[in-house]
Amino acid sequence: MRDASAPTPTPLRLAPHRPEIVRDTEQAGDIAVIEKPLSTLELIYNQGFVRKGLILVALAVIWEIYGRYLDNDLLFPTFSATVTAFVNAVADGTLPARAWSSLKVLLMGYAAGVLLATLLTALAIASRIGSDFLETMTSMFNPLPAIALLPLALIWFGLGNGSLVFVLVHSVTWAIALNTHSGFLSVSRTLKMVGRNYGLTGASYITKILIPAAFPSILTGLKIGWAFAWRTLIAAELVFGVSSGSGGLGWFIFENKNMLDIPNVFAGLLAVILIGLVVENLIFQTIEARTIHRWGMQT
Repeated sequence: MRDASAPTPTPLRLAPHRPEIVRDTEQAGDIAVIEKPLSTLELIYNQGFVRKGLILVALAVIWEIYGRYLDNDLLFPTFSATVTAFVNAVADGTLPARAWSSLKVLLMGYAAGVLLATLLTALAIASRIGSDFLETMTSMFNPLPAIALLPLALIWFGLGNGSLVFVLVHSVTWAIALNTHSGFLSVSRTLKMVGRNYGLTGASYITKILIPAAFPSILTGLKIGWAFAWRTLIAAELVFGVSSGSGGLGWFIFENKNMLDIPNVFAGLLAVILIGLVVENLIFQTIEARTIHRWGMQT
C-alpha cells in the first residue's frame, strides 16, 4: 500500500516535437571514419630527421654561396673547402685523435659532475637544510662562468687533465642539480600519496615514483649540462693549447689558427658541431623516446 505522505513521482516528459528541426537517423554501423591517405612526399616530410636534414643542407648551401662571394679563404672558407680539410684531417688520423682526447676528458668531467649533482639533490630531498644549501650554492656558482675558474685550476692542479676536469665539474653540476631538484619538487602530491599507499619507501619510492615523474626535468638538466661541458672544454683547451701545447679539438683549432690554415680551423669547428649533433639527436633523443614519450609525458 502506497504511503500517502510520499511525494508523487513526476511523470517522464517527452521532448516536444519541433517540426523546424530535421534529425537524420543513421545506423551506427553505417558511420565510418574517412581518413585521407598521405602521399609518399608527405610521409617522408613527416619524419623529423628529414626536416632537420633539409635545414642542414640549406645552411650548407648558404655557407657555400657566401664563401664564394667573399672569395677569401683566410677570412671565410667555402663549405666545400671546409669539407675537404675535414676529410683530409680525418684520413690522416689527426682529427679523430684530437676528438677522442677531448671526449675522454669530457666523459670524466661529466660523470663526476652528474655524481656530485646526484649527491646534492639527494641531500636537498632528504632535509630542509639540504634544500637550502643546494639553493644557496646554485645561486652562487651557477651564474659563474666555468672558464673564469681556469686560472685557479691551473694553480691548484697544474697543467693537465685535472684542471680540465675541475672546470667541467663546475659547469655540469649546477645545471643538473637545479633541474633535478625542480623536477622532484614538481611531482604532484597525489602521485606521492599513491606511492605511500602502495607501501613504497626509501629507494623503491624514489626509483618508482619520484624519478619517473621528474625524469623530463632530469633529462633537460643532463642535456644542458652536456652543452655547458662541451663548450667549456673547447674553450679551456684553447687556453691549455697556449700554455702547454697539447690538447684536443680546442688545441687543433688554435694550432691551425696560428698557422693561418683557416679551412682546418673551420674543420675543427665542424667536428665540434657534428659531435654535438650526434649526441643530441642520437643519444638524448633515443633516451627521450624510450622513456618520456613511451610514458606519455610528451607527444
